[in-house]
Amino acid sequence: MTAIQSSLRSDCMELLVAYQHQKDSKNSVALRNKLVRLNAGLVRKIAHRVSHQCAEPYEDLEQIGYMGLIRAIERFNPAQGCAFSSFAVPYIRGEMLHFLRDRASSVKVPRRWQDLQKEGQKVRMALAKDLGYQPTDDEVAIEMGISVYEWREIRMAVKNRMPLSLDATVSHQVDSSITLGETLPDMHYQTLQALEEDRQQLQRALNQLEDKTRAAIEFVFFNDMSRKEVAERIGVSPMTVTRRIQRGLEQMMVYLQPQTLQTDP
Repeated sequence: MTAIQSSLRSDCMELLVAYQHQKDSKNSVALRNKLVRLNAGLVRKIAHRVSHQCAEPYEDLEQIGYMGLIRAIERFNPAQGCAFSSFAVPYIRGEMLHFLRDRASSVKVPRRWQDLQKEGQKVRMALAKDLGYQPTDDEVAIEMGISVYEWREIRMAVKNRMPLSLDATVSHQVDSSITLGETLPDMHYQTLQALEEDRQQLQRALNQLEDKTRAAIEFVFFNDMSRKEVAERIGVSPMTVTRRIQRGLEQMMVYLQPQTLQTDP
């Protein structure tokens, strides 16, 4: 992680804490807008990935993703001890998936592929009649003037157009069967597991700090104390508390670098 990335993450956490304390103030909207701009890259990254898995325009997905980001900002609690990016990803991606689900009940196949699929059926029947056997994908593709790769993609897209039932059997065991729904990951459990892993990483990072620096961070972020109260508590000036928090957060970011690289969405 570069110094710029560390600074951005530190600024983000500071803004999140400030926003939580000022949700009902006139300044809350301005703070929230700053947080949205600061995390816009996360929305764009997820929108780019999702846009390659559907027919919806990237721009629409990006706009929907910002709604998920705002929802994450509203619900994030810095005292939980997890990275905001890990917390926000399910909200951003979930908003996009809800949008796609509401737009249509089936996978959208491009019009060109639908036309080529119909043409391919006619070509297959004609070749089977002429050759006396069912033609291969290569023979059908050559006759249609397209690559065999595209023809196979067309067939797969049309085959997967309609959604499967979660009760559909995908595997048989000796005394039972396994349905499609049972093979899907439990996203709620995975989210909780990721939050717990982040909490443990955060605690290990805190334990690396000097005692007064760690105390300042815990009092401000976990106990919701003001910097003035913390200053009186540990016997330093409020400015010193601010400096300790800034330095402590930067040290924690350095310590968390390997974990962050592994868990970034």
